[in-house]
Amino acid sequence: MHDPCMDQFDMRILAALQQDGRLTNNELAERVGLSASQCSRRRQQLESVGTIRAYHAALDPAAIGLHVHAFVQVTLATHSPDNARRFQRLVEGLDEVLEAFAVTGEADYLIRLVVPDLPALARILNEVFLPHESVAHVRSSIGLTCLKDSRVLPMPASRG
Repeated sequence: MHDPCMDQFDMRILAALQQDGRLTNNELAERVGLSASQCSRRRQQLESVGTIRAYHAALDPAAIGLHVHAFVQVTLATHSPDNARRFQRLVEGLDEVLEAFAVTGEADYLIRLVVPDLPALARILNEVFLPHESVAHVRSSIGLTCLKDSRVLPMPASRG
């Protein structure tokens, strides 16, 4: 469920900015049907409450030499708050890690990372994850073909 304080204009602003975060307030206002000043105020509010977390350029990994996408399932050695914190610090310190989720199922975490090549992946698995005190087991899968790559969130249906 979305924030009940957000109305259709806020949702339109969010949808437009997901498509193009470089829109000026005038361009954004034109797309959503508000004045530029109203749009600016709403955008600032969405930023201040954290609904809009950041603006950035979406890069093509292959264009900058990152050709291997891997998904790594990690099982912790022990299930304690201290061990979970140690593992979190490890993951936060690795630039190659794009996303890390605590998950249900056989593994404790699912890590998505991108590296230049298979030797770089082997180095991270064998020299970083496996010897780490918090880790008991690692299982990796390599992405062969990306069927969809999107950071655009589905917008909840408007309520009448």
